[in-house]
Amino acid sequence: MSHDTVPAYGLWSLVVINSLVFIVFAFSFAKPQSSRDWRSFGAFSGFLVALFAEMYGFPLTIYLLSGWLGSKFPGVDFLSHDAGHLLEMMFGWRSNPHFGPFHLLSAVFIGGGFWLLSSSWSVLYASQRSGTLATTGPYARIRHPQYAGFALIMFGFLLQWPTLLTLAMFPILCVMYVRLAVSEEREVERHFGAQWREYAQRTPRFWPKFGAIARTGPA
Repeated sequence: MSHDTVPAYGLWSLVVINSLVFIVFAFSFAKPQSSRDWRSFGAFSGFLVALFAEMYGFPLTIYLLSGWLGSKFPGVDFLSHDAGHLLEMMFGWRSNPHFGPFHLLSAVFIGGGFWLLSSSWSVLYASQRSGTLATTGPYARIRHPQYAGFALIMFGFLLQWPTLLTLAMFPILCVMYVRLAVSEEREVERHFGAQWREYAQRTPRFWPKFGAIARTGPA
C-alpha cells in the first residue's frame, strides 16, 4: 500500500488505543483515590479522548477552519495527517512535523508532566502512610505537583496537535484544578494546622521559586 492510499483519518481503533495507552499510563502515576482525585483524572482523560478523536478520527478543527487555512497557507494539504500539526504548518515547517520545533518542545512538556506525576506520587503515598505532610521532592517546590503535571501534559499536547475543542477545554480544566487545589488545601489545613500554614507560606501553589529550599518538618 502506498503512502497516498493510507487514510489520514477515520482510524477509530487508533483513537481507542492511544486514549487507553495514555490514560492507563497516567493512571499508573496519578493513582486517584478520593472523589476529588477521580474528578481531576476524569477531566484529564476527557481531554485526551477529545484530542485523539481529532488526531485520528474526525478532524473537526481542520474542517471548520479549512477556508481560512487554505487562503492563508496555499499549497498545504490540510487533510493530510502531517498537516494536523497546525503550528508546524503555520510557522513554515514543511519537513517531517515529528521533528519540528513545536513537536519536540511538546515532548519536553509531556515528559516533564509525567515525571512530575510519578515523582510526586511516591512522596504523597509515603506521607499518607505515615500520616505526615508531604513537603519533600516536588512538594518542596510547589504545593500541587500532580495538578501541575496534568497541566503540563495537556499544554504539551496542545503544542503538538492544537484543536478548537482542546483549546477551549484547557483553560476550563486549569480553573477546575485551581478550585480543587484550594478545596484540598482547606482540608489539609484543618488536619495539620500551623504546620500547613508555615509550609504554604514558603511554598508556591503551582509556580516554583528556585533557590535554596528551607525544610521545617518531615515529609
